[in-house]
Amino acid sequence: MSVLEIIAVIISFLGIWLTARRHLLCWPVNLMACALYAKLFLDVRLYADMVLQGLFGIAIVYGWIGWARGKRDEGEVRVVPLPPMRAAKGLALGALCAGAIGWFTHHYTDAALPWMDSALSSFSLVAQYWTARRHAVSWLLWIVVDIFYVGMFMFKGLWLTAGLYAAMIGLAVLGYWRWRQAMRRSAA
Repeated sequence: MSVLEIIAVIISFLGIWLTARRHLLCWPVNLMACALYAKLFLDVRLYADMVLQGLFGIAIVYGWIGWARGKRDEGEVRVVPLPPMRAAKGLALGALCAGAIGWFTHHYTDAALPWMDSALSSFSLVAQYWTARRHAVSWLLWIVVDIFYVGMFMFKGLWLTAGLYAAMIGLAVLGYWRWRQAMRRSAA
């Protein structure tokens, strides 16, 4: 456990909590968390997750703009349903990217866990895109991804980060519940 990991965990928890509450401040806080975790993942040779942080940075800017435009008159961010066919395409793209990145990092880097790291990174990008598009179902994918992240981080000895991801499972459950409520209120 390093000072960098401690700070990254605190900032990340705050960012996810703000996201679950649909607060626009989540985006700059999550951007800061990405920068901190990019450095941490470089240090422990989780290269796919390091690159993921850069891609998350791009997705965060996209989400920030989308959420700012997707606010209701009363200031709340609208939640929209994800059509099943788009969900299937997103999951298929995540699997395809996981295979390609896993193969590359397995053959051309000294990545510690190339296949798992790549799969979790790929599906995290799908979940992040769905979050940016304001789909409540994004939280369900985050729950699954975070469960596996807990195991990977425990294996790598990143105990505080594993604890963060365990807490993020709870935040994802809260986020899904809150976003589903928001969708129901919108439909009514």
